[in-house]
Amino acid sequence: MKEKRIYLDHNATTPLHPAVKKAMTAALEEFGNPSSMHSFGRAARFYIEEARKQVGLLINASSDEIVFMGSGSETNNTVLSLTTCPLRGCNIPELGLPKVITSTIEHPCILETSKCINGHSAEVSYVNVDKDGRIDMKDYKEKIDKNTMLVSIMMANNEIGTIQNIREIVSIAREYGALVHTDAVQAVGKISVDVKALDLDFLSMSAHKIYGPKGVGALYIKKRTPFCPMIHGGHQEAGRRAGTENTLGIVGFGKAAEMRTIEMEEEAERLLILKALLRQGIDDSISDTLFIGDPRNSIPGTLNVSFIGVEGESLLLYLDMEGIAVSTGSACASGSLDPSHVILATGLSHEYAHGSIRISLGRGTTKKEIEYTIDVLIKTVKKLRKMSTF
Repeated sequence: MKEKRIYLDHNATTPLHPAVKKAMTAALEEFGNPSSMHSFGRAARFYIEEARKQVGLLINASSDEIVFMGSGSETNNTVLSLTTCPLRGCNIPELGLPKVITSTIEHPCILETSKCINGHSAEVSYVNVDKDGRIDMKDYKEKIDKNTMLVSIMMANNEIGTIQNIREIVSIAREYGALVHTDAVQAVGKISVDVKALDLDFLSMSAHKIYGPKGVGALYIKKRTPFCPMIHGGHQEAGRRAGTENTLGIVGFGKAAEMRTIEMEEEAERLLILKALLRQGIDDSISDTLFIGDPRNSIPGTLNVSFIGVEGESLLLYLDMEGIAVSTGSACASGSLDPSHVILATGLSHEYAHGSIRISLGRGTTKKEIEYTIDVLIKTVKKLRKMSTF
């Protein structure tokens, strides 16, 4: 194993920002239960409410529209669980099940939950995407109807980085009175997100994607939007998510959100330059490659590339031996040898899907690291192609 360590898997998770680590360390002594009325509880509650404001500011939401949860997956599951709620208060067909519309490239936590509710509490329809991973708007318009209760389309894809036109998706949904949710876990903190301008009802976030701690997510719930909690019990989070709050994790989330408001714009510009350098270096030096995703509308630090004749898993392991960490897709699906459902949904073959890797840059990525990665990719792809029985 090389001593050099280059982390290019920021879509999977991110290291703690130094300011986040400092804020969490400072809050370590505040062990009180935030629901307690005494001074220990009030001190913990103060930290949580400050963090709620910080997270709200990042997406232009009021603090009382932010609900802290255990992960981005929990927030997504919570929204889809609304189909089981008798108080959903939106489109309910007189006969049959309410409809939920999502896409073929969603995160597994959306797709697996959709399988669970389909045929039980909802009828789920899946909208197709084009070759760049963009929602097929014609297909979307054909599938949405007056029985549609909820539309859930991710803002930015975790594997290929493609950013969707959420405003147009919302506008069409409004014609049918449907609620709209977006899984923005890969978008918030990387691109500008304004829930008011987008007119969203729900938006999902996760701290560990923006240099905060793992184990804490947040759900934006627009004021006066019908809502039922998925986890019942106590009165925490204004009755919207039972369970004693993770004070330290929430403090870290708040500080991470605050740092994103300060650093995001400048960092995005820098990452776009580095991504262009990486893409050009690969394109100039390695034949038979294909870049997957929308080249114009994508997350600044995400590049998905397929090398024909090379297994993505083999390439990942060889890069790891050279000290470079990348991914073959979603970290949540890394235990599976199945080809990426996202890449297959764009119309590409199993060969392209198996030969792809995701390279995701972050705040610590440097030009030297990109240049080193290009050099290693050149020799590694050449070696693997010689060995290939693909």
